[in-house]
Amino acid sequence: MENRCPGLLPERDAPLLHASLRRLLEGDDDRAGRVASLRALGSAYRSFGLRPWHAAAIGDALLPAPGVRWWRAWRLIERTAARLGDGPPWWPVEVIDHDRPVDTIAMLTVRPRRRLPHRPGQAVPVHTPRRPGRWRWLSPANAPRPDGTLEFHVRALAAGSVSRSLVEEVRPGDVLHLGAPADTGLELTEGDGDLLLVAGGTGLAPLRALVEQVVDAPGGRRVTLILGARTFADLYDAIALDKLQQAHDRLTIVPAFSDDPEAGPAERGSAIALAARHRRPGQQVHVCGPPAMLGAARRWLSAAAVPAGDRRLPTIGER
Repeated sequence: MENRCPGLLPERDAPLLHASLRRLLEGDDDRAGRVASLRALGSAYRSFGLRPWHAAAIGDALLPAPGVRWWRAWRLIERTAARLGDGPPWWPVEVIDHDRPVDTIAMLTVRPRRRLPHRPGQAVPVHTPRRPGRWRWLSPANAPRPDGTLEFHVRALAAGSVSRSLVEEVRPGDVLHLGAPADTGLELTEGDGDLLLVAGGTGLAPLRALVEQVVDAPGGRRVTLILGARTFADLYDAIALDKLQQAHDRLTIVPAFSDDPEAGPAERGSAIALAARHRRPGQQVHVCGPPAMLGAARRWLSAAAVPAGDRRLPTIGER
């Protein structure tokens, strides 16, 4: 079998490939997880040069699953591979730090064995061997660093086996796998003006990466970050954000507390309500958060007649 990825042997990673195929074809994963799996499998097809004459091994892996046919797997992979660029199917990464600032959220720092080419605002499929075959979209919370490390913010979702494992089980020294980065619709484009970023929950992650990208770039672009939370205790990344604001006078961070009796008048209300107060003409608006927040954002952006070209909401992943 041809291997066009030095240091990444198909035989060694076959269990990851086989488990992902089974989960994909059984259809017991959520849509976001299936899309992440399919993207990783399509990249594997192109990178490893997989062809139907390798079907015996794949067939052996899939036969225990009732109603599964190996040829269905190859058709899915081939269709996806046709839409994907060349590159490694996944990047092994080592967890070097695991912090739980609140009970349901973890902040993971990982070090890839090979640098992962990503841009702020993108998302990558993430896999833990503790949940074979399952993948979850996550966005790095940092712009590219000299040492190549990445930080992920993960909320343990009730129905999310990968997210719960990443929060509750994964520890420093564990190995995870990252798939190829994908655009989410949140990325900056050249020539953008001032920014209004609106974050809820771990939707902060891609927006914090955008903040790092903008404040370290030359120019006079100003950034206002509205950070939504129920109470002050829910601001899980407050220390890092405070350091960013102190270091960059073009960054303004406004907390929005929806359920904190101690909040002052300027901080009281939902993130979308405070975003409406702070928005200025010409700002580009990026919003990332849970589904209810995104729904409220769409209604506000339409009612406020914010031009379509100035709106950025995520197209993949859950926050």
